[in-house]
Amino acid sequence: MSTAKTPIVAIVGRANVGKSSLFNAILERREAIVSNTPGTTRDSIMGKASWREQDFWLVDTAGIKDAEDAFEFSIQEQIQQAAESADVIWVVVEADIPITEEDRRVAKMALKSRKPVFLVVNKIDKARKARTDLDAFQRLGIKPIIHTSMTQHRGIAELLDTLIAYIPKATIREDDNRLHIALLGRPNVGKSALFNTLAKKQQAIVADRAGTTRDINRAVVRYEGREIELMDTAGIRRPGKIGQGIEHFSVIRSLSAVEQADVCLLLMDVNELNVGLDQKIAGMIKEAGKGIILVVSKWDDALDKDAFTRDALAPEIAATYDFVPWAPLIFTSAVTGQNVTKLFDLAMDIATRREKRIATSDLNRWLRQTVDKHPPAGLKNRAPKLNYITQEDDNPIPAFKIFGSHTKFLHWSYKRFMEREFRERWHYEGTPVQFWFIEKHETHKHGNSPTKEPRKNNGNRNRA
Repeated sequence: MSTAKTPIVAIVGRANVGKSSLFNAILERREAIVSNTPGTTRDSIMGKASWREQDFWLVDTAGIKDAEDAFEFSIQEQIQQAAESADVIWVVVEADIPITEEDRRVAKMALKSRKPVFLVVNKIDKARKARTDLDAFQRLGIKPIIHTSMTQHRGIAELLDTLIAYIPKATIREDDNRLHIALLGRPNVGKSALFNTLAKKQQAIVADRAGTTRDINRAVVRYEGREIELMDTAGIRRPGKIGQGIEHFSVIRSLSAVEQADVCLLLMDVNELNVGLDQKIAGMIKEAGKGIILVVSKWDDALDKDAFTRDALAPEIAATYDFVPWAPLIFTSAVTGQNVTKLFDLAMDIATRREKRIATSDLNRWLRQTVDKHPPAGLKNRAPKLNYITQEDDNPIPAFKIFGSHTKFLHWSYKRFMEREFRERWHYEGTPVQFWFIEKHETHKHGNSPTKEPRKNNGNRNRA
């Protein structure tokens, strides 16, 4: 990011006044979950926004209300922190509902910060139908007042034009070398606790109940000179257990995080190991072509957590995840901090391997040695021949094209043998690799990328 401080704008207000709708409208994407259910937003969600070539950070917060328990108190505390760290505060109210006591409390809190405060009177389309007295909102003592309607996309330009007169000009430049790490797993396996420990701050809400995190919660940290973006996600449930509405969209956000990530941490509760859904999530990460680390969480909760127990558990877990034998396994505790920093080291090592380029001459030397060691079997007069190999360009997944003849007759066990030999030679721990077997006489010698739009008349290919 830029070295100059980028302005932060916090959106605050009571529940269900349209804060998340405003957040999404300005970012022009569905980043925060929107629902008619009060209290949908729990974590403070931050996104990069831009208006008239001026960048700023926009923070969506949970609805302000009385803190009835420790869980609710942590949410309200987070709202206070967001307001304190902001340069500008937008107080959102509903135009079609008279001022409530909660609205007054929000306004008082915002004005007490001595930051520039805007009053955003939202849902103006409903107010006009109900003939609400809009002048009454002046009693909150906040100026300027902007009238908006998210459904009609009205007032947003006026709101942003007014904003840029209050904030310094800044440009957010993301580090091209930024590493993206997603935390995935079933509900209540300790993702948010680990996220907080990695981020070294209380950004995500942590509670001993399933389903706390709904949006993708993000934090950017710097480790060993490199920027790392952490993405905390909602727990993924079995398809039959996913509810409609908010929870459904939460799962979609989790799947989206996989696509955005370079490396995924699959968290497994030490008290509930070898669960079928965990294996499905691992398979999903593998199919997406992302790096993966198997993380046994809550190690501090284990009854017997000595080295003998860990050494006994590791082979059992490895056998369960034999379809990703290259994925590293680590035991962690967000409470004690055990092996937490090592996750950064592992993720950075995996990212380095994923970016590794191998000289074509070295690849072909390896191919000849592998084929000489164990020639592929085939049918009579149809024995596969593997002639040469190249690495794909501009592919985030380590992918290699092997050209030859009769490649469709290669047995799956031989492809597995080749991958095992390849990993032993080039050390691609933690990441999938792809082999594409292409008939050399049916395609251009450079072939077609299986991950891109195919060219016309492309040759036959078989994926490893």
